[in-house]
Amino acid sequence: MYVMHNSEYPLSCFALFENGPCLTADTNFDVLMVKLKGFFQSAKASKIETRGTRYQYCDFLVKVGTVTMGPSARGISVEVEYGPCVVASDCWSLLLEFLQSFLGSHTPGAPTVFGNRHDAVYGPADTMVQYMELFNKIRKQQQVPVAGIR
Repeated sequence: MYVMHNSEYPLSCFALFENGPCLTADTNFDVLMVKLKGFFQSAKASKIETRGTRYQYCDFLVKVGTVTMGPSARGISVEVEYGPCVVASDCWSLLLEFLQSFLGSHTPGAPTVFGNRHDAVYGPADTMVQYMELFNKIRKQQQVPVAGIR
């Protein structure tokens, strides 16, 4: 189980299970987890986070951040939200066109969170699942050694 927080939802705490549901609770969930430390073990070495800047462009909200694991930067995250739409699959082509305007050929495909939920309302838990997928990819990346310049 992974416990995650999102600055867009400061009063919420998200608990994600691998290949399972995402639970949304209030911030006191962290206190509950401390009380249950005999049943759950904290993996402090695996703390990963993204911090960055939030931009508003018309109806689009763009968040660009640096993903860090411990003291080192591991990647970049780009989150795009189209405010007027609550069913993400209804506006995916618009989001894709917007992403292509500044990511070019690096534009990702449709998120796996859409899966079999094509007409479902997109919510904060869906965003957290996407961040979890990104963090897992970054954790699995091999550290590429840097060659010395002489």
